[in-house]
Amino acid sequence: MFAKDPEKMESFLGSDCDFKGDLKVKGTLRVDGRAEGSLDADCVILSESAGVKGDIQGRRIIIGGRVEGTLKAQERVEIKSKGRVLGDIFSPKLVVLEGAEVMGKIETKKEEGKIIGVEFRSPAS
Repeated sequence: MFAKDPEKMESFLGSDCDFKGDLKVKGTLRVDGRAEGSLDADCVILSESAGVKGDIQGRRIIIGGRVEGTLKAQERVEIKSKGRVLGDIFSPKLVVLEGAEVMGKIETKKEEGKIIGVEFRSPAS
């Protein structure tokens, strides 16, 4: 039914959803509601209305809402202008848009252990 494109949204927690527990899915997971527990997907997208208390793991993580927990991405973490992260971030690439809030430790290391720069850009870019 769905193509094997990992960027295609395959799982969704709606804005009226309150989820408790650990969730592991293949493909992309979009969260508009509230979740308590760990989330693990190829790509995790939190909308501006989303709130998560727990760790998030994936290849790519996009934060538009609020997270209290550790973010671990294999490729990239992006925090949108209304995104709020209270926790540590581990990712080779990190994009933080103007207006976003981050409180925690940030590690942006490549696999060979070299520290790379953190990319910041304004909404006008």
